[in-house]
Amino acid sequence: MIKVLVVDDSAFMRKAISTMLDKDPGITVVGVARNGRVGLDMVRKLDPDVVTMDIEMPEMDGLTALRHIMMECPRPVLMVSSLTTEGAESTLKAMELGAVDFIPKQLSKVSLDIIKIERDLIEKVKTVAARKMRHVAARAAAPRKVRRPVTATRAGGRPVRDVVAIGVSTGGPPVVQKILSSLPADFPAGILIAQHMPAAFTGPFAARLDSVSQITVKEAENGDVLRPGHAYVAPGGRHIILDQKVSHINVLVTDEPADALYKPSANVLIGSVAQAVGRRGLGVILTGMGNDGCEGIRALKGKGGRALAQSDSTCVVYGMPKAVVENNLADEIVDLDDMAESIMANLYK
Repeated sequence: MIKVLVVDDSAFMRKAISTMLDKDPGITVVGVARNGRVGLDMVRKLDPDVVTMDIEMPEMDGLTALRHIMMECPRPVLMVSSLTTEGAESTLKAMELGAVDFIPKQLSKVSLDIIKIERDLIEKVKTVAARKMRHVAARAAAPRKVRRPVTATRAGGRPVRDVVAIGVSTGGPPVVQKILSSLPADFPAGILIAQHMPAAFTGPFAARLDSVSQITVKEAENGDVLRPGHAYVAPGGRHIILDQKVSHINVLVTDEPADALYKPSANVLIGSVAQAVGRRGLGVILTGMGNDGCEGIRALKGKGGRALAQSDSTCVVYGMPKAVVENNLADEIVDLDDMAESIMANLYK
């Protein structure tokens, strides 16, 4: 039985989240708290497997409570976030501090999508509880490593591959940040990122990445020209694909396929890279639930491209990389600390 603690200053939200979770026989809500201070005391007393944590609360806010949890007794924390720019920035900060994912506050609205929202919430709780947060606990306890510089110069001259497509979901923002912030300003390829994230989050996410990286990072806009040393984040709720021209490659933002399970979709992105540039593409599949990206990687490999998968031990959720590995599509399985260096090396293979 998975024990969940719900921390939120809204009585309605406490009830809504508890009601959804209690519908699953494998989950029990062991307590609810109205602010971070009470929530922290209940974490110590009840030892829940998973905590849902609001961000804006009186007496002690969610970020402060999260810091204490990660220092004292690390465990999976899902932030309850408003889908606004301010909510996005706070949630991204929370994920840097150790939160694994977030729950949109819009789940409290009466909606035709309520069954899907309940299913996603329950799946997130079950998945992160099963992982036991071993790598997050280790990260919280371990001293910060000095980042090894990655250089773009190679004896072999020009890279064989000049397009990197990244697919990522649960636990992704700090992982992508770690990788991009390790790349040099003269990184010799363009990067495209499909991170499962709402529309209100992808702009702040791209801005945050840009502020900590030597390369340039932006939210993709229709008609952007793919350039080396630049990364393009797919807008939430839409896909990005490539259009190979005679002298350059355009990035296109599209709603199609409208029936894709995820928007943005890693399969759509990486499949497009396969069609546009073939063997010049490098696919990278990082932490996330499900198997999005696997079919795109299959298409890319069929065109002569290469594929990297994040290692089980460094994933928050070993779903998307696992699908690639189990289908024998990964050329390398890479720890997060080594991923930037591996990406660079594979541009020349």
